[in-house]
Amino acid sequence: MTPRSTPALAATGSVSRSIQLFRAFRVEQSDPDFFYSLLARDSIREVQRWCPLTGASVLDVGGGPGYFADAFTSAGARYAGVDPDAGELTARGGVAGNTMRASGLCLPFADGAFDVTYSSNVLEHVPDPEGMVAEMVRVTRPGGTVVVSWTPWLSPWGGHETSPWHYLGGVRAADRYAVRHGRRPKNDFGRSLFACSAGRMLRWVRRAEEEGHLDLVDMLPRYHPAWARWVVHVPGLREVVSWNVMLVVRPR
Repeated sequence: MTPRSTPALAATGSVSRSIQLFRAFRVEQSDPDFFYSLLARDSIREVQRWCPLTGASVLDVGGGPGYFADAFTSAGARYAGVDPDAGELTARGGVAGNTMRASGLCLPFADGAFDVTYSSNVLEHVPDPEGMVAEMVRVTRPGGTVVVSWTPWLSPWGGHETSPWHYLGGVRAADRYAVRHGRRPKNDFGRSLFACSAGRMLRWVRRAEEEGHLDLVDMLPRYHPAWARWVVHVPGLREVVSWNVMLVVRPR
C-alpha cells in the first residue's frame, strides 16, 4: 500500500477538525503512520496555545515510536521522550532520537528539568495516574507547562479494542476479547488498562492547587469543537461525552 500524505490541518476548534480527527482515528490500526502523524501535528498545535515551543525543552511521557518526536522537533522544541514499552519504541523499525526506555511513574530526570512536559493517551495505562502526573509536575520548572490527555473509562472508547463491552466490566470485556480472538487484548484491563475518570484527576489537581503545588490552566475535551467544550465541566456527562480529556497545569 502506498503511504498517504498527511493532509493540512483543519482550523483549531472547528467542526472540520473534529471530523478530520475522527476519520483518521478509523484507520489507526490499518494506517498508523497516517493517523499518528496527523494526531501529533494537531497535538503540537494545541500545545502551542498555552506555551511557545521554539527553543523549549520538552519531555514526552509515553512518546512511542517517534511521531510526536518529529512533530515537536519540527516546531523548534528540544525534545526528549520516554516510554516503558520496547515494542512501542521500535514500532517504526528503530528508536527515535533522544528517546529512552523509562516509566512515567519514576522519571529519571531532575526536578524542574523541562519547560514543557507532555503526555498523550498514557494515563489510562498506568495503575497510579495521580503519581504519573505528579512526576510530570516535578520535572517541569515552576511556571512551565504540563499537558496531559487520556481516555476516561466511561468514554465510548474507554475499553479501547474491547469497547463497548467494557461497560459490562473491564475484566469481562477483556475475557470476551480473548475468547473471540484467541489472545489477550493489548489493552488488558487490570494489567495494561485501568479505569481513570475525568473527575478523579480533576479532584487530584484541585487538591494540588490548594496545597500550592500547581495552577489549573485549562481542562477541555481534546477532540471536540470549541462550542462543545462545556461538556467537560458537567460531572457525569463529561465521563461519557468528552471522549478524551486534556488537562493543562503549571507548577508553582
